[in-house]
Amino acid sequence: MSRLADSRYDVLVVGGGAMGSAAAWQLARGGRAVLLLERFGAGHIYGASHGGVRIFRYGYEDPTYVRMVQAALPLWRELESDAGETLLELTGALDHGPERDIDVLAAAYRECGVRHERLTAEDAAQRWPGLRFDTAVLAQADAGRTKAAATVTALHRTAAAHGADVRTDTQVLAIEWKADEVIVRTENEKFSAPVAVVAVGAWAESLLALLDIPLPELRTTEEQVFHFPPIEEHPGGNPWPSFMHRGPRIWYGLQTPGEGIKLGEHHAGAACDPEPGRRSFTIDPAARDRVRRYAAEWLPGVDPEPVTETTCLYTTTPTEDFVIDRFGPIVVAAGFSGHGFKFTPLIGARLADLAVGGLSRREDRAGDARWV
Repeated sequence: MSRLADSRYDVLVVGGGAMGSAAAWQLARGGRAVLLLERFGAGHIYGASHGGVRIFRYGYEDPTYVRMVQAALPLWRELESDAGETLLELTGALDHGPERDIDVLAAAYRECGVRHERLTAEDAAQRWPGLRFDTAVLAQADAGRTKAAATVTALHRTAAAHGADVRTDTQVLAIEWKADEVIVRTENEKFSAPVAVVAVGAWAESLLALLDIPLPELRTTEEQVFHFPPIEEHPGGNPWPSFMHRGPRIWYGLQTPGEGIKLGEHHAGAACDPEPGRRSFTIDPAARDRVRRYAAEWLPGVDPEPVTETTCLYTTTPTEDFVIDRFGPIVVAAGFSGHGFKFTPLIGARLADLAVGGLSRREDRAGDARWV
């Protein structure tokens, strides 16, 4: 595999976070000449793919998403094999909250053939004494956590090992679509290819504004994330599971090895400008108070005083479904709405298919997927 010319490739990938990097990996291992351009460094703190861990869970009411998780699992194992490191750990996952929510999740599990167990609050508390429950609990053993920044770094490394040209600290200033080629301009260089994958997260609208691509509304928020020190590493002899607590507010948590129990309130952040110079990177005192109160009431296995606190971005569509489509020679991935990371290698494969196969999602409705 060789480049057609110094600045011409088979596929340009703009955005080296989780999804763009996964697309570059899939394309490069398929023998394509790929250029991956990332504005910041691998695993940077400015987007949605940084930090220690993300939840890998099957807990969706929509069976389509459950099937997508099932399809993602073997691709995670392929990535691990290629990278030579563990990126997905199956510590188990729990959902608890209103009975109606648990019933719907259980129905989706049954429809998709997902192994699961329904426990009373009392039985769940005996098994996981670090958590408190007041409703039925749905447990799923084949879930757990993914390593976020490590995954992005591994994707950069493996894509490069398969021949991709991976460039970090390289900002794309413009994307042009001319006849049968896409031209991407940086400060000092120009690159071209028959097709480009654009996966730039919160910057999708601004970077694609001149191309007349019909994106849905994308709302960017600065979410608040905290870590609490566990009283025991394995309370009751079991590892800390990932968990979702459903109700008027949705809470999530999981263990970050070496950092503590990660806890956050899902979709609770304020709208923000993603540009590093215009974003606060500060913790909302009201959010800190809420998470402390939650930890004190619902997590008896932690000291309810956070030891670390940080922010990250969500870019959310009105339906919380993903934007994955092809418009002419431009493949777009955006709007992962705070629940996309678990699908990273699957979405990378889909983006690669769209880039190489050329069909838009509107033209190709086959398969189990949920795209805007």
